[in-house]
Amino acid sequence: MIDLATPLLAIDVGRGTQDILVYEPGRPIENSIKLVLPSPTVVVAGKIRQATGAGLPVFLDGSLMGGGANTGSIRKHLARGLPVYATPGAAGTLHDDPERVRAMGIDIRETPPEGAVVVRTTDYMRPEIESTLSFFGVRYPENVAVAVQDHGYSPHRSNRIHRFELMQEQLEAGDWDILSLVADPPLADMTRMQAALQQAPEAFVTDTGPVALIGALCDARVRQQAEKGVILVNAGNGHTLCFALKGREIYGLFEHHTGALDAERLQRYIRKLAAGTLTSEEIFDDGGHGAAVRKPLATDAVVITGPNRLRLMPEAYQAAPFGDMMLSGCFGLAHLWKVFREG
Repeated sequence: MIDLATPLLAIDVGRGTQDILVYEPGRPIENSIKLVLPSPTVVVAGKIRQATGAGLPVFLDGSLMGGGANTGSIRKHLARGLPVYATPGAAGTLHDDPERVRAMGIDIRETPPEGAVVVRTTDYMRPEIESTLSFFGVRYPENVAVAVQDHGYSPHRSNRIHRFELMQEQLEAGDWDILSLVADPPLADMTRMQAALQQAPEAFVTDTGPVALIGALCDARVRQQAEKGVILVNAGNGHTLCFALKGREIYGLFEHHTGALDAERLQRYIRKLAAGTLTSEEIFDDGGHGAAVRKPLATDAVVITGPNRLRLMPEAYQAAPFGDMMLSGCFGLAHLWKVFREG
């Protein structure tokens, strides 16, 4: 399913890890170079904690990136009475509305004050990855694919609602084909993807949720089940995305926060998704993003991938494309590179 003509670096940026695949033509994909490293937000959070411990101001300098651990460490830094400064680009990491960022106590400015610890904000850690590969004599590939989760630009309304509305618009425009959730280049409204694209202008940049499920289809058993109909679940560290899929047609989907789910709740949502009765309001009111259902899907086949798979669905089939579940997103990126870039 993956047979590219050129080398590719695939980077799947999650909430806890960034998963990296160096694909080289002619090399068995099982023997490819693979890395599972702390995600950029975890790296940034660590640097902020060091500054907090030293009692020093922090200056966030870089581009908009994903939140999570970094925003938590910023709030703790501020709670200690220590200053935080940020460039306009970096400030977008905290909120799309600059006034909301200032209300947190953050000074938005272009240059750092004297004595501040400068922390670079980015989802695309090329210098660090390139340096790591160089220690092993591996050249940084010219072709790059990056996946991040983007809520879209939404300064004055719920970004959960906005993200899911964008997903539903893409589905309807693409007749609910699974590839309709992937755009090359990304939508202009996807500011996190656009930030990554600015740093890697020739890269293929898309969303983490769909690519992990597309990658799971590289598992031969999952691919066979999908022909008859299957429930596909990606239980990531931050978010869980679930598709009811037959062939390439999505019958319905929902997205929730992984930390808010347990096995019983997830299974209830899956049953309602398959029955065609799940509502977006039900997921949103439970703290998730939403649901979109086109029609019911009669299937008992359920497969799951992602680092939280065993906690949430230990009895389901554990999808492991090419024997490596943590790289599902990277395999999805490689497949999409072939579809969109190599044809």
